[in-house]
Amino acid sequence: MSKKEKEEKVLDLEQENMEPADASVEEAGVQAEELEKLKAETAELNDRLLRQYAEFDNFRKRTAKEKLEITNYTKVLCIQEMLGAVDNFERALSMECQDPEYKKGMEMIFGQMAETIKKLGAEEIPAEGAPFDPNFHEAIQQVEDEAFGENTVCRVLQKGYRLGDKVIRPARVVVANP
Repeated sequence: MSKKEKEEKVLDLEQENMEPADASVEEAGVQAEELEKLKAETAELNDRLLRQYAEFDNFRKRTAKEKLEITNYTKVLCIQEMLGAVDNFERALSMECQDPEYKKGMEMIFGQMAETIKKLGAEEIPAEGAPFDPNFHEAIQQVEDEAFGENTVCRVLQKGYRLGDKVIRPARVVVANP
């Protein structure tokens, strides 16, 4: 082989070696582009997934809150319906009765009704002797009475009830020294 042929062969080999190198650089560029696209797509899908998870979590919390509100609303309606009967029982029990067995039976029924109201979560609003609070008391009458302090509830005409922070029915009271 002549020197010229050897040089041509080396040039051919170099060109062959250069073409794959150029091709691999070109191919690497395409792969890098695809990798960036895939990374962007993955980031977008992760973002959508996180947003849907947050949306579902908010939905779950909102429905739990609504369920609690509906339960409390139903309790309030039930208690309000029972309070009329409880008031009538209290008035009946305050009257004189000739038959002690009858009175005892009425007291037992009243006790069951009061216990049911307590089980529903209602509690009586403290009134007699307490300072008048328009959030919990409804003043029906005002009197001057030195035995009580200023703006004090001296008599309860009708008991008030609340469920947690919600007033079911304010206590109807007589206020001394307004």
